[in-house]
Amino acid sequence: MPDDRLRNVMQRILNAADAAKRPVPALLAVSKTQPAEAVAALAAAGQQAFGENYVQEAAAKRAALTAVHPALEWHLIGHLQSNKAALAAETFDWVQSIDRPSVVDALARHRSTGRGPLNVLIQVNVEGEAGKAGCRPEDLDALAARVAAQPRLALRGLMSIPVPYPDPEQRRPAFRRMRALLEDLATRHRGVDTLSMGMSDDFPVAIAEGATLVRIGTALFGPRTS
Repeated sequence: MPDDRLRNVMQRILNAADAAKRPVPALLAVSKTQPAEAVAALAAAGQQAFGENYVQEAAAKRAALTAVHPALEWHLIGHLQSNKAALAAETFDWVQSIDRPSVVDALARHRSTGRGPLNVLIQVNVEGEAGKAGCRPEDLDALAARVAAQPRLALRGLMSIPVPYPDPEQRRPAFRRMRALLEDLATRHRGVDTLSMGMSDDFPVAIAEGATLVRIGTALFGPRTS
């Protein structure tokens, strides 16, 4: 049941934070490919933040659920195509996958002035993995400065997905480097406070290395059907 899964995940997060003597991170429920009914069930159990990979799928879910759950927080965690930026800017409260200047400019251009600034995280390809989204660490400062110059965007931190080594311990160096990048970025930009890293199979290691937000799908919803 959704409430049992949510309680179990929250307890595991608390245990991991306690063991590492770290602050308890926020939980983002990764609801991509899950029907609106599954999101509603988890929201009824108390979960408020949901992560989606696809802009149109998320927009449909938000429209379906707003009347009953108006306070839900929606995060884009998948790659954003520039031609979807207009819809993304109005659908999401957070975009975690900023990785190039054109997306920064498009989101800022389309974010309504009637809403608060869009919270954004810069996705970093911290290990230089071929074919993976995310900016290079050496390009981070320039991209962060571009975000910070946009009044319709709020630079909040970083996101990363490490190489999926079978042993989560092998991902620790990537998580550690991400924390160092965040701490360095925070010295130059006010409001930088979020490090999104860690998923269902490695979040205890991510928490130990300083994650402030973990993205968990399978442990909450079960295996995806598509």
